[in-house]
Amino acid sequence: MKIKYYDLIQQTFDFPQPEFKVNDGNLLFHDIPLMDLIEKFGTPFKFNYLPKISENILQTKEWFKKSFKENDYKGDYKYCYCTKSSHFSFVVEEALKNNISLETSFSNDIEIIKKLYEKGSVDKNIEVICNGFKTEEYLKNIAEMINGGFSNIIPVLDNFKELERLSDSIDSNFNVGIRIASEEEPKFEFYTSRLGIGYKDIIPYYAQRIQNHPFARLKMLHFFINTGIKDTSYYWNELYKCLRVYARLKKIAPEVDSLNIGGGFPVKTSLSFDYDYYYMINEITYQIKKFCEGEGVEEPTIYTEFGSFTVGESGGVVYKILSQKRQNDREKWNMIDSSFMTTLPDSWAISRRFVMLPINRWEDSYERVFLGGLTCDSDDYYNSEQHVNAIYLPIFNEEKPLYIGFFNTGAYQDSISGFGGVHHCLVPGPKHILIDKDKDGKLNYKVFREEQSHKEILDLLGY
Repeated sequence: MKIKYYDLIQQTFDFPQPEFKVNDGNLLFHDIPLMDLIEKFGTPFKFNYLPKISENILQTKEWFKKSFKENDYKGDYKYCYCTKSSHFSFVVEEALKNNISLETSFSNDIEIIKKLYEKGSVDKNIEVICNGFKTEEYLKNIAEMINGGFSNIIPVLDNFKELERLSDSIDSNFNVGIRIASEEEPKFEFYTSRLGIGYKDIIPYYAQRIQNHPFARLKMLHFFINTGIKDTSYYWNELYKCLRVYARLKKIAPEVDSLNIGGGFPVKTSLSFDYDYYYMINEITYQIKKFCEGEGVEEPTIYTEFGSFTVGESGGVVYKILSQKRQNDREKWNMIDSSFMTTLPDSWAISRRFVMLPINRWEDSYERVFLGGLTCDSDDYYNSEQHVNAIYLPIFNEEKPLYIGFFNTGAYQDSISGFGGVHHCLVPGPKHILIDKDKDGKLNYKVFREEQSHKEILDLLGY
């Protein structure tokens, strides 16, 4: 009879998988012996496996290169990393090793660019796409960078006033983009994105404000939809509307040479995850080329802004099961040594799924459980009602500690929960570990930040 946890996974999924395998009853993630980390650092802890960031960037570039060749696409491809997905220096600097551009969304992002320049991580040729609604401080920072010789800063206009304010501050020629206010899916509570300029207004705005502007040059049309890049009629319909605007612009503005199709590549959320990245890239390339040929315009340089896809699959968080509470004859609650609300806020805020697996005891029998966090909030849990599949883990045993990991958590979680701040019920921020490889392929570990102490928390609260 197959009653081991390993048997359950093998019967349910195609396992092992490229990033997950089991050795002597313990889980390896990208060949990282997680039990060794637990013994060395204790729990809870977060980690980032930095080589995965470069791997995803390089793989995407290869997909586009292959697609361009297959479709005889004449334009170029530019990979941008969205800093808002994770602002950590170790993430941005790892991404920058791969000849990419950056995308910003707030004034403090520009301060990061300045710091990177001071450190010698970038030079003044770094390409930065400045997105978002721009405050006066954001506009001021953009203008200062352009005036300071950063010639590849491209502010993407979110509304009609931003160009006027930039023009008042910039004393040289500069490039701009225009963001399209795309229509949202019918299930949304609103019809049109709050970001960008409406489809019908873009051509008149260009003709009236940009075409004869003494300094500004329109380089880019920016397209982004909230649900991401998916093979749905909604996505293709919005892309075609964007292409119609691009073709009309190109005919009156030959200087427009770039189409930014935004971000939205999904991150693996379960062992049954199935998404054909190359198919989507190839189909997008084909559709853009076909449309441009039909309109008699030159194919644009394609920009993508991948944030979660760049950094998400590098991250993970590891917990210990402290105890099990049996609340009735059906529900068993495994209590973790941290909080989902403070370490994985998307799990309760938007019912986001992550890959969850035990780290050890894969040779033991299993049971169905619910997972509970340490806060006193009723929403601090992870279970089958929020998520598609029931949770099964090796049977709880007081004498045999059980550890679990949530994987592909590297995007947004620290930004949303607040890194190093005061968290719900004063649950401390966990230790944060960086995992990298040296030139010989040997793993090395570095503690980026220790677990938050009670003194740090009380200091923040004024005690």
